[in-house]
Amino acid sequence: MTILVTGARGHVARSLVQRLLATGQPVRAAGRNPGAARLPAGVETVLCDLADPDTFDAALAGVTRVFLYAERRGPDDFVTRAATAGVEHIVLLSALLADPASTDAISRMHGDAEQAVARSGIAWTFLRPGPFATNTLQWAPSVRAEGVVRDPFPDSRSAPVHEADIAAVAALALTEPGHEGATYPLTGPELVSRRRQAELIGEAIGRPVRFAVQDLDEYRAELSAWTTPQVAEVVIKESAAAVDRPTPATDTVEKVTGRPARTYGEWARDHAEDFRDEPS
Repeated sequence: MTILVTGARGHVARSLVQRLLATGQPVRAAGRNPGAARLPAGVETVLCDLADPDTFDAALAGVTRVFLYAERRGPDDFVTRAATAGVEHIVLLSALLADPASTDAISRMHGDAEQAVARSGIAWTFLRPGPFATNTLQWAPSVRAEGVVRDPFPDSRSAPVHEADIAAVAALALTEPGHEGATYPLTGPELVSRRRQAELIGEAIGRPVRFAVQDLDEYRAELSAWTTPQVAEVVIKESAAAVDRPTPATDTVEKVTGRPARTYGEWARDHAEDFRDEPS
């Protein structure tokens, strides 16, 4: 029962591979550049570009279960090949507000991916995380250089989810019965403002981190450097809305795994070296 983990360079995928290896599961890590993934020695890696069907067959050979992420061009070709290859279960990394009818480009992409997997005839589990705690690694350069977090929305609140908690739920869904057909909304255990997140990073690294309110146009330009203008506007709209109408935290991680979700403070301590100017 080989488990294929796509997106091998991602934080969730790396955590999932380590968890599966620790429990003795046969695992294959796949991605566009699998050799660049920071994985334990001896892990089988394979090229699998979800936008290139020519890479699918080798990745899927002998695979019965797949951890799949939502690729913007859609997973239709991949899930068709997966069904032909005999895959029995797909665990899809989706998004909290996934909805194929949404005008929000991010929600629509993930909703479309869920529909494609559901149409495949393969048993499925949908993981719908809210904001990833790892998204705040974007602050690491300014924290290291200046001890500052810059963001336009100091009071925007969310319940960021630790990648290890997503991986823990994914590992159970891939290796235990009873998760087929389930949709799991995943968040951290509590709402935390961005100003408080900066404080918690400071506590984790042992020196104060100042919050500076960033100009919105400057923030928009930074977002547009790594994503489309449409997605940038979605991020801004959701960040502003979360000041007064944040998406509530869920207790799904605890219900599925039997242990509470990790707090943002725990995440910051786990990633303290990413924010330190000098490794300790």
